Amino acid sequence: MINVLLVEDDIDLATTIVDYLDIEDIECDHASNGVMGLNLLQINHYQMIILDVNMPKMDGLTMCRTLREQGKDTPVLMLTARDSLDNKLEGFDAGSDDYLVKPFAMKELVARVRVLAKRKSGEVKRLTLANLNLDLAKRSAEVEGQTLKLSPIAFKLLETLVREAPQPVTRSAIMQAVWGEEQPDSNSLKVHIYHLRKQLEGASKQVKLETIPSVGFAIKPTQEQPQ
Repeated sequence: MINVLLVEDDIDLATTIVDYLDIEDIECDHASNGVMGLNLLQINHYQMIILDVNMPKMDGLTMCRTLREQGKDTPVLMLTARDSLDNKLEGFDAGSDDYLVKPFAMKELVARVRVLAKRKSGEVKRLTLANLNLDLAKRSAEVEGQTLKLSPIAFKLLETLVREAPQPVTRSAIMQAVWGEEQPDSNSLKVHIYHLRKQLEGASKQVKLETIPSVGFAIKPTQEQPQ
């Protein structure tokens, strides 16, 4: 079942959306403003967020920016009555993945929810795994204040693995993500994995880059994390 968070201050509209999603077998929690929404996100996991723009206490744009700065990659669909290009660009700049203008058809909302719930957002600004932190805007990685010395290729490799952590990523998926269509031979990936593993081993005991036989590679938290 898809699990959704709706952040909307119009109670009548929110009730309509929650009831309709329930008919479509989509579980939906509701918050009436951005502050409440952020609180729910601290204790629950959602596959996507439906977020109204104009709300009291904390508007949707501010909430979305806050999520992305925190490193949360949950997809966001923004709802708004404003349909100008500038308004849409403002929403995307805040980290939204999709945009729906009020009034809208419930069937279209459901269709977009189902699409967004299947993926992670590409709008996140930070990624964190144990004590490893990636700043995607600065293209840098650090462990407890110590910056790792990574080439652009190594950083992209690390980003690809951390985005999917702790799940393994196939060699072909890594090659596509890091090099695109102009891929080097497989030895190049082995070399970069070797150097990245050495960097991580020297900086952190809380993450480990593992080789998954016949599959690819995975980066995982170790058992040595502080409790």
